[in-house]
Formats: sequence, C-alpha cells, structure tokens
Amino acid sequence: MKLGLTMFATDKAIDPVELAVEAESRGFSSLWLPEHTHIPASRATPFPGGTDLPEHYYRAMDPPTVLAACATATSTITLASGISLAAQHDPVSFAKVWASLDHLSGGRTKFGVGYGWNVEEMNTHGVDYRTRRAMAREHVLAMQALWTEEEASFDGEYVQFEPSFSWPKPVQTPRIPTYIGGGAGPKLFSHVVEFGDGWLPIGGAGVRRAMPQLLEMWEEAGRSGTPDVVPFGTIPNKEKLEQYAEIGCAEVVLNVDSRPRDDVLRILDDYAEFL
Repeated sequence: MKLGLTMFATDKAIDPVELAVEAESRGFSSLWLPEHTHIPASRATPFPGGTDLPEHYYRAMDPPTVLAACATATSTITLASGISLAAQHDPVSFAKVWASLDHLSGGRTKFGVGYGWNVEEMNTHGVDYRTRRAMAREHVLAMQALWTEEEASFDGEYVQFEPSFSWPKPVQTPRIPTYIGGGAGPKLFSHVVEFGDGWLPIGGAGVRRAMPQLLEMWEEAGRSGTPDVVPFGTIPNKEKLEQYAEIGCAEVVLNVDSRPRDDVLRILDDYAEFL
C-alpha cells in the first residue's frame, strides 16, 4: 500500500519544493495540497474542527502554482490537490491550469476536489452555499470535457460555452484522475460514480462501513473496475494502516502539520517507518 502526504503549504512552513523533494527521496508516493483562496475576516462560519481556525487556512499558497514548482524538482512523486474548491474557479481557466500542470509534470497529477465549508469565502466567488455541490459538479464536468474532447462544448445551469479548442491536453488519458473528498453518503457517492475515479474520505473514519454502498453504486452506474478509496489526512499507526490495506485501499494520505523545515523532516522520518 502506498503512502502519500498532505500539508498546507504556507509562507511560514517548510518550502513546499523541498518538502516534495524530501518526500520523494523517502519513497512517499504523492503530495496533496489543500487550498483556500482567502478567509474573510468576519469569520461568521464556524470552523468544522471545533477550535479556533488555524492560521495556515488563510496563509495557504495556491496549489497548482506550488505543484508546478515541485514538478521541476522531482521526477516520480504524484502531485495533487487535496482538495481544490472547484466551484470557486472558472472551469475553462482551471481546466487549462491543470492540463498544463499535467503536461509539464509528465502526467504526474491527481485532481482532488471538494465542495467547501466556509460560506463567506464561497460567497466572494459568487457561489451559493446551498447550490455549491451542483456548481462544483458542472465545473468538473466542463473541465473534463475540455481535457478529453478536441472540440468541447458545455450547456449546463452554471457553465455554458460554445464549441471550443483548448490545449494542452493532459498527458494522462482519458483524463486527469479525479478524486472527490468528503463524508460518505449517497449524494457524494453519486458524484464519485458519475465523474470521479476515487473517493477521499477525510480523516479516513468509517471507510469499511461505507465501501459496500460505494461499490454497489459504482457497479449500478456501469463503471468498470473499482473506485480508488484513499483515506485522507490520516495520522498513521500500524493497526490503522493494516486495516486500510485489508479492505483494499491502494494508498493512504498522511497528514503533516504545517511547520518549519526541521519539524517537518522529523515527521517525514517518523512516517517513513511505515513505508
């Protein structure tokens, strides 16, 4: 079972390019970067973590920009968003950003997407919290059309564009692997089976109980193979990782706190014992 890493890349933490290099040298499979475009100072939306909002949420760097820099310094590690708030981005521009990153990295990207929790943040981008899932769905479907079709068009409720050309195409075919992050349930799983290649259960809790429902919906949708299930943001221990391997998880993404260089490298060394 592969082990990847996720960390908020910030101006106060280890240089993310050095993190990618050090992770690759230790044998970690992937690096996933979260995003928040900004955090409105009103802070009206409670933090789901139940504490004061950690400052790395509003110091987070832009994932595609950071991952492009990481691509130039690495050769094997997968470079991923964990997660991109897809509804908050123009899908035509975002499709080109990710296709360009996949092209420049030699096909080493994964596109993790989610719906968001901060109402004020999404309102800045013209996203209504009540319809954010539907908007994110259309944005990803429109991006995938631009990735896969020579002359793509889209006519949805939130996204419309006439037949258009957009290059480069991703190196990976038929598209950049797309992973949906969030809690288990039929609504999220309907998106996984419609336009995803896998599920990112945040924290990794309840995966064993949820997998039968996901597999059933996947089969009913006529999808071939099985979806990737990648427990995300996990704090590892031997028992937990053995359980994930037992239920068929091919990769687990481990949480790394957003800290200075020496602290992070010690964490990587500790985690490397599980490889």
